[in-house]
Amino acid sequence: MSEYTFADVAVVMGTYNEEEAIGSVLADIDRVTDGQAEVVCVDGSSDRTPEIARGMGARVIEQEPQGYGVAVREAVLTPDRPVVVTTDCDDTYPMERLPDFLELVNEGYDVVSGDRISPGPETMPALNRLGNRAFAALASLLLGRRLHDVTTGMRAYRRDLLHRIEWTENTGLSAELLMRPVARNHRVTEVPIDYDERAGETKLDPFRGGAAIAKSIFRVGIEERFGTSLDAVTTTDTVERT
Repeated sequence: MSEYTFADVAVVMGTYNEEEAIGSVLADIDRVTDGQAEVVCVDGSSDRTPEIARGMGARVIEQEPQGYGVAVREAVLTPDRPVVVTTDCDDTYPMERLPDFLELVNEGYDVVSGDRISPGPETMPALNRLGNRAFAALASLLLGRRLHDVTTGMRAYRRDLLHRIEWTENTGLSAELLMRPVARNHRVTEVPIDYDERAGETKLDPFRGGAAIAKSIFRVGIEERFGTSLDAVTTTDTVERT
C-alpha cells in the first residue's frame, strides 16, 4: 500500500469566536502541507471566525453552539480523506509537527497523540497543568496503562477508526478519543509536542469543565475496563512512546 501524503489528510477543528487566532492557524496548516490538506471548521461563532476561515479556503460547517464534543465529533466524522488530524483554533499547537504525525500514521499507528505535558508546558497555566496531569493519571489507573496527556487537542487518526467507534462524550470527548482506541487494541503512540500561549480568551471554566472531564474519563474508563457498555471489548494493548 502506498504511503499517505498531505493530499490524504484533513485537518479539523471546532471553532467558537476565534477571530484573533484562526487566520494564523490556517496559514500555518497551508504552509506546512503546501496547501494540500483539507481544512474543516465546525463553527458556532458570533464573530468573524467563519468569514475568515472561508476566505482562507477552509470548509465551514455552521451549527448552534452545543459544546466542545458536539463540534469536534462533527468535525472528525465529516471528511472523506483517510487521515484526520484534530487541532484547536487558538494557535497553541505546533502545525510544523504535522509531517511527523503523518509519518507515524504511515508507520502503522492508528492514533498519534500530541503530549503537551511531558515537556513541561510553561505557557499553560499552573492550574491547567495540574488538572491535565490528574486527568492522565485517572485514565491510566482506570485502563491499567500509562497515559501522559489525554486532553490534548492535537491528534492524527485513521479515518476508519473514527467511524467504527460510537463516541458518547461532550466536554470529555478529547479523552474519550484516546481512551477507547487504547482500550480496544488499536496502535496508539504519544508524541511530546510544544504548547504555545493561546491567542484569545479560554471558553472553558476550569472547575466546572474540569469536573465534567473527570466524570467523562471515569465513565469511559469503567466501561472499557470492566465491559459495562454493549460494545466494550477486553484488550492487553500497550501505549507506545516515540
